[in-house]
Amino acid sequence: MGIGAVLEPLVVIVLLFGGTWINRVVNPSRQYSRKPADLRRAASSDSLESGYSSPSTKDGLLGSRSHSPLPDDAWHKRQVGLLWFKFEVTSPNTIVFQDRLLSRLLRKFPFLVECWYWALVYWTYQLGRAFTAVTLKDDTVDVARKHALQLINIEAKMGIFWETMIQRSFLQHTTRMMWINWIYSFIHIPGTIAFLVWLYYYTTVRNRVDETQPGKPKGVVSGSPAGPLLYQARRRTLAVCNLLAFVVFTLWPCMPPRLLSDPAAEGQDAELGRSYGFIDTVHGESGAGSVWTENRFCNQYAAMPSLHFGYSLMIGLTIMTIPLTPQHKRTVLRSRLTRSLRLTLPSWRRLVCLALGFLYPFTILVAIVATANHFILDAVAGALVCALGWYFNAVLLNLLPLEDYFLCLVRIHKPEPSLMDIPGESRTPSESGSESGTL
Repeated sequence: MGIGAVLEPLVVIVLLFGGTWINRVVNPSRQYSRKPADLRRAASSDSLESGYSSPSTKDGLLGSRSHSPLPDDAWHKRQVGLLWFKFEVTSPNTIVFQDRLLSRLLRKFPFLVECWYWALVYWTYQLGRAFTAVTLKDDTVDVARKHALQLINIEAKMGIFWETMIQRSFLQHTTRMMWINWIYSFIHIPGTIAFLVWLYYYTTVRNRVDETQPGKPKGVVSGSPAGPLLYQARRRTLAVCNLLAFVVFTLWPCMPPRLLSDPAAEGQDAELGRSYGFIDTVHGESGAGSVWTENRFCNQYAAMPSLHFGYSLMIGLTIMTIPLTPQHKRTVLRSRLTRSLRLTLPSWRRLVCLALGFLYPFTILVAIVATANHFILDAVAGALVCALGWYFNAVLLNLLPLEDYFLCLVRIHKPEPSLMDIPGESRTPSESGSESGTL
């Protein structure tokens, strides 16, 4: 792995710590000193969307840091359910712990909560992969090879078996192949974290009306009108993608194209696999292997679906469709000859969003195919996983009561961006671009 064994974890650490600092709250004490009327406006829709059954979380509590809550306020109700079945459950109201040291730290650095969420989701997923890796049976490899050959057969019938052609075209250019190897190995995780840092900043930090920030006077909102609810939905989307991917590759292991060329494998299927001539360009001494993918606890037979592409597609679509501030939405051209002629064009910021939103998943798609780490149908499955996570991520809101009990157990109050960061006017879920919530 060489320098990659140190470089990629270092980049991840820098992004997490940098994101925590960039997204800090300048005046945390003021977040809980707003008037009850302001809190009612801010909580009117967003607290409901966060899973609360009622916006009446006792405005007096949120507006004061000096007194303890009334007995009735020690609990609040969360709405949970699936599809059309919904009901209320009671869970602890951790606001009673808002003055404790860790709660004040989270109030000052709310992105620490996001780091916790990311670490929890990522390492839960990786531990699941590690468990499947160390418990692999001998016949699992043969099954994974058969599944890979089945994908090749399906793609050939569909006329999209282009993997060998794409890889050979890149192998003809050493420099291009080197860059595509690095893109595959080192962009997936750091790129996702960088996206989350930016999205949190643009949807949440820039909408804090109580803060003065570079280029934003106090009382001004300059972030995305979608608000923090959009960020929360996209973060949950990643979690759902991980869950669905884990289920798929556990039930249907699939060998990546690069392993089909294993010279030590025996049997008719092994000979057929080697005949395609796939080359592992990433792993090994001369490659650009990642510390996350080159270890004994990594499941090498989890090619289907491709989370590399699923993540990148979610990021690309979010960037392409993210609501911009009103002054950045469009460019209006007026004719000098007549005022009646008016042409409305997308703003240059929207054009940049469209370009980046397309190029990022397209580049990742090329990388996963050219390096022989995924089939094209793996990317299709990754897109399907992304779509399911995009539209059904709100199912994770059912875990909010469990989070309340956990926070109560450790005696920590988690700041709620939907209550403390967005301006008083409320937004509907469709306007925010998410089913919303805080988990």
